[in-house]
Amino acid sequence: MAFVVTQLCKDCVDTACVAVCPVDCFYQPKDASDETPNMLYISPEECIDCAVCEPECPWEAIYPEEDVPDVFESDIELNDLCDTDRDAFELAEVNEKTPPSAKKCLPTKPNTVFNILKQLYQRGLFAPFFVCIG
Repeated sequence: MAFVVTQLCKDCVDTACVAVCPVDCFYQPKDASDETPNMLYISPEECIDCAVCEPECPWEAIYPEEDVPDVFESDIELNDLCDTDRDAFELAEVNEKTPPSAKKCLPTKPNTVFNILKQLYQRGLFAPFFVCIG
């Protein structure tokens, strides 16, 4: 089973997960769209299940496939796209703005509605059933 990036990663600028990946299995869409949101993707064919990326994610958006919350179940198929439609993706690169310690700062503007919803979800204050919708 591979690891999966959920849409909690959407519009995140922190790429600490990419920096620690020993097999370079993170991809990003060449052109973000409703079908391929602006987020990172893990190639299930290339992921070696080492789990080093999971603790690096400040949004806790990375899960083992078998542990993906139901609300993000459709994100498993999103990650599959980087294998089935490889021409639409490119290998993710480490962003120069990636902080030395991802846990010390927020990866994106903290006051956007989407990020406020992410924070509420992580604190267990509500279930964002609509986050999975493009």
